Amino acid sequence: MSTDRLAGDTPPEQEAAPGTADAQTPAAAAAPGGNTEAAAAAAAPSGEAAAPGETVASDDGTTAPGDGSAEAARTDGPAEAAPGDATAADDGRTPPQDAAGPGEDAVASGPEAAAPGSEAAAPSSEARTAPAGAARDTAASGSAQATAAALAAAVRAVESGERSAASFFNAPRPAKPAAPAGRPAQGAPSPGSPAPQDRPAGPAPEPARQQPAPEAGGPARPPVVDGGATGPAAGAAAPTGPAAAPAPAAYAPGVEGVRQVLAAGGAPEALADRAAEVLGERAAEALREDPWQLLAVPGVRPEQADGFARALLGPACGPGDERRAQALVGWLLEQAAVAGHSALEASALRAALAQRAVPDPDDALQTAIADGAVLVFQDAIEEPGRPRPVTDEDGEEAQPVRILLGLDRFAMAEESVADGLARLLNTFEAAAGPEDHPADGPASDEDATAEDATAEAAPAPAPAADGERPAADTDNGTEAGAEAIRPSGHADGTTADTSTARPVRPSAAEWEAAAAAAPSPSAAELIRAAAHSGLVAHTGAEAARAEPAALLAAARSLGLRAFGAAHTENGRRRLATDLTECAPGDPAIGTAAVTVSALLSGQQGPGRDADGALALDLLVVLDAPQLDLETAALLVESLPDGTRLVLSGDPGVLWSAGPGRLFADLLAARFCPQVASRTPDFGPIGELVSGIGIGELSQVEAPGKEVVIVPVRDAKEAVHRTVQLVADSVPRALGVPADRTQVITVGHGGAAGTRALNAALKERLNPGPGRFGGFDPGDRVAYAPAPGRTVPGTVTGADAAGLRLDCDGAAVVVPREQVGAGAVRHGWALTAHQAAGMRWPAAVVVLPGDAAGGLTRAWVYTAFSRGERHLSVVQGVDQALPRAVAEVPVKERTTRLRTLLQQSVQTTQEPSTAD
Repeated sequence: MSTDRLAGDTPPEQEAAPGTADAQTPAAAAAPGGNTEAAAAAAAPSGEAAAPGETVASDDGTTAPGDGSAEAARTDGPAEAAPGDATAADDGRTPPQDAAGPGEDAVASGPEAAAPGSEAAAPSSEARTAPAGAARDTAASGSAQATAAALAAAVRAVESGERSAASFFNAPRPAKPAAPAGRPAQGAPSPGSPAPQDRPAGPAPEPARQQPAPEAGGPARPPVVDGGATGPAAGAAAPTGPAAAPAPAAYAPGVEGVRQVLAAGGAPEALADRAAEVLGERAAEALREDPWQLLAVPGVRPEQADGFARALLGPACGPGDERRAQALVGWLLEQAAVAGHSALEASALRAALAQRAVPDPDDALQTAIADGAVLVFQDAIEEPGRPRPVTDEDGEEAQPVRILLGLDRFAMAEESVADGLARLLNTFEAAAGPEDHPADGPASDEDATAEDATAEAAPAPAPAADGERPAADTDNGTEAGAEAIRPSGHADGTTADTSTARPVRPSAAEWEAAAAAAPSPSAAELIRAAAHSGLVAHTGAEAARAEPAALLAAARSLGLRAFGAAHTENGRRRLATDLTECAPGDPAIGTAAVTVSALLSGQQGPGRDADGALALDLLVVLDAPQLDLETAALLVESLPDGTRLVLSGDPGVLWSAGPGRLFADLLAARFCPQVASRTPDFGPIGELVSGIGIGELSQVEAPGKEVVIVPVRDAKEAVHRTVQLVADSVPRALGVPADRTQVITVGHGGAAGTRALNAALKERLNPGPGRFGGFDPGDRVAYAPAPGRTVPGTVTGADAAGLRLDCDGAAVVVPREQVGAGAVRHGWALTAHQAAGMRWPAAVVVLPGDAAGGLTRAWVYTAFSRGERHLSVVQGVDQALPRAVAEVPVKERTTRLRTLLQQSVQTTQEPSTAD
């Protein structure tokens, strides 16, 4: 490992360092993997403001909506250096910059930003007027509040050990009071009950807050009496918040009415479009009656919603308003999801509410639970240091549990993934032996005759072995939009006709022959595992990607419809190259490589059958750690019964940009066969990264300057040396052009974050006035078509339709409004989360001193492994780097998937035992 300058380097004092004028005080570290520690929020305020339309720095892989509306909604004071701004919040989304409030980071992850597409948890107040039958409704309110109080008390009792979890979750449900007139119901599942599976994993934001009356068996919903627009009725309970200002006689229709309400509350009118989209047709009325519903709009902070509410409700508006508390409950859970959590411990949520100046957090949680806005779950505790299980009255050991609270859509996604993976195991039929008759296709004329006779005597419903999806399984995974469910999905527009096709079922001998011909022992092991299980987890580093390619080539040679899906287009191209090497005689083998997003949308891959399921027999998902819960749920639900699914990835890299840690939970639960590759990554970079994976940062020999360490004193020098490396040293010494070298840093903000580095690199490599929304032709950019996805590209021009990009050879037009919302950033420098799933010939990793707190082993492992031929490390964190590698493996996330999978193990084993 060399610390010398590359050929032609000049000392920093001889050259100006552009783009470093806006120095930023470092914030506390955010979790590279998606978490922000609670203690990490005590950061000094930053003097740097995000550019219009830009969101706060987050090592997230996204540039989620943080448009001019969110920018305008920010407070005038200096913005806090949010986690991931100066210190790289590897949180999976791009949270908006904001001013800090008391208790901002009380949640385990310290949620600091608005989640793209977040939904407010505040109950609607547009129908909160006092009913005529005040006595009846008051009685109903008392009963429901008592129910909620008992439920919250039970939660605390389980947490403290005073009661067993079983006594709480198995207790008889109290009688449900009649729903008060005018009170909308949300129809959420009862606390602690399994989330319903007949709804899509990732529902769109609800269009309106007014909903039908509660269904039978739904959660108790106590009436909330407040001022509202009409004031309390005589004899009704005192309102918990101030009366709303009198509403105008009529609002202008649609977005114009929302603009009127926003203007009346002093909020930017630019928020109107997004507020109308999130809150629905009656958004104006909803905001007038419950101003804190503004928190449902991405980019809005609680402090801003408080100011909006004070302007509408008057000076008596205070932190104790129930509507505020309910909105904060949902907002905090949304921000926890931004940081990667699918649920939060009840104690953490209570603490977060208290630090947000909610006077009675317990009461706020009681109401949220009773309203069904929050679901309650128990999760077994298996962490070191926890008390051992005790024996209950029946002589059985009582497993200690923790109480988790979460939003229904993430609960549904986790349970959908667990159920779907169990379904694949249960419906899988192992390879036929020599003595078996293939259930999916005869191997001889005699077998064909026998099968035809069996088919004539069989009942009308087709068995799962025939490859057709049972009607009971066609409800899931087909509600993600018309793009994702059309029966045909070939790129050329042809139709996938699977009505008469019978799937191929290779024999055990054929699978064994394919394994014997595999290019490596690890590839042979993977082929054998896929032959005998419907679900396989495969782990390995970059060199191990050749093993799933060998499996795909072998399966296609056996007649199976086999496809491999990567997280990015860059990964898809590398997979296609591996496939071509495995099957050089198959000119169409490259079409088996797709991206996950294109597979689900039908732009690539086999398309869908008549039932809406993907028309394939084997699917290999590479970069599996990058799968977030909602994408994974949609993918698993799209697979027909009996499909083989192989999840392959490097467990050392950062987790997904969205909530969850699917691959890590799957491995920890030991839910399915696991194949660990024994193929090492060779060369100095491979040796360095392999050591980091086991917690060791060692010096490696790099005779060809494959690894170079460039020490720097401060962030200004770090920017200077980075520009020098990309523009001059690496091209001259190694022959790698600047457009094939990727800069990776810890976060977007700070004096050496992506914004500062991109400004300096643009000035050196492609100077220009930025006449197209800050961009010029030739600029390297990172386009985020959806949260969690980063598509590198180059600007080719702009017109009335929007900004025109060349993304890996594909022409893309980004509408003007998306450009203004921050969907496009300059891309010479990326965060590690944005770079996950991609590789370049050369990588320059920048570690300024203010980034020390944001480093973890997973972050370093991901960043250092992005270079194929060369890695330069601009080192300004000194001993914080080896300390992070040795002592901080990853920032943990709170999820339920591991527990759900472990609970399913017994069920998934029964069918195989019966077989």
